[in-house]
Amino acid sequence: MTDDDSDDRSGGTWYGRLRRVLKGEAATRDDLLDWLRQSHAQTVLDADELAMLEGVLAVSEMQVRDVMVPRSQMAVLERDAPRDEVLKAIVESGHSRFPVIGKDREEVVGILLAKDVLRHFVATPDQDFDVSRYIRPATFIPESKRLNTLLKEFRGSRNHIAIVVDEYGGITGLLTIEDVLEEIVGEIDDEHDAAEIAPIQEQGPGHYHVHALARIEEFNAFFDANLDDENYDTVGGLVMHELGHLPRKGEVLQLGEFRFQVLQADRRRVHSIEVTRGSSLRADGDVAVA
Repeated sequence: MTDDDSDDRSGGTWYGRLRRVLKGEAATRDDLLDWLRQSHAQTVLDADELAMLEGVLAVSEMQVRDVMVPRSQMAVLERDAPRDEVLKAIVESGHSRFPVIGKDREEVVGILLAKDVLRHFVATPDQDFDVSRYIRPATFIPESKRLNTLLKEFRGSRNHIAIVVDEYGGITGLLTIEDVLEEIVGEIDDEHDAAEIAPIQEQGPGHYHVHALARIEEFNAFFDANLDDENYDTVGGLVMHELGHLPRKGEVLQLGEFRFQVLQADRRRVHSIEVTRGSSLRADGDVAVA
């Protein structure tokens, strides 16, 4: 019996598909995926191996826009930020690389590495810190770039972060090498991810730290509340709308039994809020009551 006869007989079987794959004759990507999944069913591959191989195939089909961090959620530093603000941002975010912006978030002037900042304070603690001295060139990539191509570029350039732009050159987000790898191996958790997973965290009896991008639905479910989730998407958006302006750090809003105090905010948006439950709580400073 010839090899061709064997292929004809077994062409529709798992073994036949295996032979085609090994001979480079898999007709489509779906054929390869089907073979991989049957290999898992036959216990040739375990679940983790199957998931990683599926991830590799998925990455080759995905574009940057599918997994990028949107501009509204980018942790950035201002070029003229004072030293204490830079250090606070590095410590609280846990990131190792930061886009540095000029006058607004549309002007990314470069990338700042946390290790460069730390090196400055270790080597020259008495010298003034100037962000501009440590800015590295930023890499800009289009939303349409495929992830497998980007991964090769990351490896070749030893660069770990890229700024994503749309067809008009506007900033739409960022992407790191970790974001791409997570599409293959799954979530890579670290000690700073817990805060991202839990947008509402209890700090003490009746006191909570709430990320401004926490969804109103999450807030209502957590507190068994009924804040308006039709006109607002996020807690930060609700607070900003009720106050009637972009809040400053320390501003307070009382909504029913909830007291919202802005913990972090910049010229563009609110970052975090302290929520205290109890309608009779004393507020420090001016309180806007809705």
